[in-house]
Amino acid sequence: MAPQLSTPVGNRDYSSATVLIIGSGISGMCTAIDLIRRHDCHNFIIVEKGSHVGGTWADNRYPGCRCDVWSHLYSYSFEPSDWTREFADQEEIYSYLLKVAEKWGLFKYIRFNTTVLEARWNAKYEKWETQVKVEGVKDAESGEGYTISSQFLVSAVGQLNAPKYPEIPGLGSFKGKLIHSARWDWNYKLEGKRIAVIGNGATAAQIIPEVAKVAKSVTVFQRTPNWVVPRDDAPIPGWRRHAYRNIPLVRKRYRAELMDIRETNLFNAIVTNDVTNKEGLRALSADLMKTQLLNKPDMIPKLTPSYPPGCKRVIISDDLFLAYDKPYVILETDKIERITEKGIKTENSEHVVDMIICATGFRTVEFMYPIRVYGLGGRSIEDIWRKGARAYLGVTVESLPNFGILYGPNTNLGHNSIILMIEAQSRYITELISKVGEARNEKQTLVITPSPEATFKFNSELQQVLSTSTFAHPDCSSWYKTRDGLITNNWGGTVIQYQKLLSKITWLDYAITGSYASELQRSSSSHIGRVREETMLGRISLAFVLLQMS
Repeated sequence: MAPQLSTPVGNRDYSSATVLIIGSGISGMCTAIDLIRRHDCHNFIIVEKGSHVGGTWADNRYPGCRCDVWSHLYSYSFEPSDWTREFADQEEIYSYLLKVAEKWGLFKYIRFNTTVLEARWNAKYEKWETQVKVEGVKDAESGEGYTISSQFLVSAVGQLNAPKYPEIPGLGSFKGKLIHSARWDWNYKLEGKRIAVIGNGATAAQIIPEVAKVAKSVTVFQRTPNWVVPRDDAPIPGWRRHAYRNIPLVRKRYRAELMDIRETNLFNAIVTNDVTNKEGLRALSADLMKTQLLNKPDMIPKLTPSYPPGCKRVIISDDLFLAYDKPYVILETDKIERITEKGIKTENSEHVVDMIICATGFRTVEFMYPIRVYGLGGRSIEDIWRKGARAYLGVTVESLPNFGILYGPNTNLGHNSIILMIEAQSRYITELISKVGEARNEKQTLVITPSPEATFKFNSELQQVLSTSTFAHPDCSSWYKTRDGLITNNWGGTVIQYQKLLSKITWLDYAITGSYASELQRSSSSHIGRVREETMLGRISLAFVLLQMS
């Protein structure tokens, strides 16, 4: 007899579950918690290729690593934290995620050091069959790999998980220390070293000021400049932390006000072509350079972009230009020709270095890379996405039955916290899972696949919106889009618009089969609701409520 949704996977059914979640980062954890708290579902497995929870916050441990979103927005709505700074660093965020995982008992569901090789839909048994490889030495003694069957498959691998190394001739010939920012080696000492940083994006902007504190020299290789505006980071005073801990309404109000700022001014400045707000960002960046590059004003033209703010990721930093102002920090704008045994050769010079840091990002447009996925009729994910990755509502994919993806195509943000998007996706996907679970409990089957028509309509309308956004500007390339200019990564609206879109399931947009299908076909939609986090009370009304509570 099939186990009930509330029954955890045990030894006897070790390779079978209602749900298989790939990844134990923010998305995978959120999905697991929603299964538990919203649907009393414990019959799931999480596989994690690393040895830690936390996803990108476990992988990225480089010096200066911190979030570019205010701390109080960068947490689950249902799990607030006693943040110490306005912008939390990697260690505080990682600690927060550990606490959340421990609170919800997630570790018993996670199989660490387990890499997914392939997932294939078995139409005969209406299940996913996912091949995994066991990487842990001790665990591998019991078997190097196995296949997990599940009624539903969830990809929570995200967009920032597979490091991208630069395609530069001779990269493997360098005899010094070569490192990618997402694979940092803290055992290598930076003091007195000649360091090269390839890349000048958000990650490099955090690394450069830190390594410049101890290095003999730092040479930054820049292809195109970025807009940089102040972070205005600061410790959160004790009296405010006390208020947030003890008066939840005050904490929620602060979070809501932060969201309002990002959903209005910052959205207009980054996503749309609003002239006033863009000029504001330009002025902030120009003022920052003038006040921090006191010794190197001649560097300002090289650091000023020609494209509008928002086309590429806007960088926030309080100390990047201060680092550039140091005499031993060099900005190199010549094209790199090749890597040599001793360093980096450009068109006009050669730089001898002890260490090369590749702050070159991730394989962002290759969603789910390198996992092989095969859906209906054996159709591969490469074939489904041969013209660019796309999904219905950013969460379900044509030809992939009983499948959900978080932080997938067109769900990244340039202006707000990705966790707000992830929570909406998790609520939607776990609602789909609950219907599949209901069928399993009734010893029936249910297969849910987004229709090609609904997928095409959604993405056509979205691309139309994106075509008028800053992301589509022809004067810059970014990790938001493919080489031919298709924007596959970013959402084109506000978070609230996305939350409302995912607040219900429209069953008419899905092909529904299986013996339990008639149960869903009785209604045209299912209401899920959303987390309302924007401000709903004026400050006077809020004060009145607090007085009534006192």
